[in-house]
Amino acid sequence: MTEHLQCAFVASGQMHAEQVRAFLGADGIATVIRGESLRQTHGLTLDGLGAVEILVADADIERARSLLDEAEAGRFELGSDVDVQDQDSPPDSTQ
Repeated sequence: MTEHLQCAFVASGQMHAEQVRAFLGADGIATVIRGESLRQTHGLTLDGLGAVEILVADADIERARSLLDEAEAGRFELGSDVDVQDQDSPPDSTQ
């Protein structure tokens, strides 16, 4: 990414950041993580010490924030063309 980046989200820790990255990446939005180094060396996520910024390109900032707002509000829905299957269940033998 050589474009100017903007913060789309601030996660509380590396695991939270990776979930947000995967969510945005599923919609084709490339991300970069920037955060406090103490979260990596000591695993601290207390009082903002583990804050991790999710950065996206200027061209993607509105779409990223919109997706995150929809998910936070509980209004995010998968499209009807998405095939969702529980990975723990056996494959459907009727197809």
